Amino acid sequence: MRLPLPWEINMNNKKVIQVDRLTKMFGDFTAVSAITFDVEKGEIFGFLGANGAGKTTAIKMLIGISNPTSGKAKVAGFDVFTNAENIKKNIGYMSQKFALYDDLTVRENITFFGGIYGLTRKRIKEKSNALIEELGLKDVANKLVGALPSGWKQKLSFMVSLIHDPKIVFLDEPTGGVDPITRRQFWELIYKAAHNGTTVFVTTHYMDEAEYCDRVSIMVNGKIEALDTPKKLKEQFKVDNMNDVFLKLARG
Repeated sequence: MRLPLPWEINMNNKKVIQVDRLTKMFGDFTAVSAITFDVEKGEIFGFLGANGAGKTTAIKMLIGISNPTSGKAKVAGFDVFTNAENIKKNIGYMSQKFALYDDLTVRENITFFGGIYGLTRKRIKEKSNALIEELGLKDVANKLVGALPSGWKQKLSFMVSLIHDPKIVFLDEPTGGVDPITRRQFWELIYKAAHNGTTVFVTTHYMDEAEYCDRVSIMVNGKIEALDTPKKLKEQFKVDNMNDVFLKLARG
């Protein structure tokens, strides 16, 4: 009997995202250059970088909507080259822009997306009641989402991205444009999801939010130039906060 390869051994542990020298090229331009990292179950993983650093391109490959040029990656146990559709079924995604429908009510949005994710009517009803109760939206459950404050919209969008109990949720700058109190409440929801075993892969331009992550990677010009816990990164670069770590890397 042959011994398993290292790549096969890794898939038996708690790593739910595995990336090995993943690369994306557009003609002669290398947008993502041989990035390598792992993310474990229940981890809050910060994926940082300045605009144009390659974050969005990397995420598109990981969620199965862009084919890599070379390298390897598995997300939720599925290969990004051959099992993109299965990846999509096993992840949640919340985009930078609000993704729900303003002309549907809170309850109608939950029902609609529950149907897209293939939940039964019974399960959708259970999930709807649970989400509305948890977010304190009982009094506005039958109001149009377009009438809600932006902070409530963001929290609702996040919870809807979890409605099908995905193994991983990708959050693209989820707290952009909301007030500090709502940001804190949003991160409480993130911590709860991670505590329940959902892996959270989050991008943010707020460096104080990087402090909330278990580990942080920082991309510069298509490459991951730093990856560790916030504490160790601050020690490595001899600074007091993640903003200074980011500035040192981004400015070379």
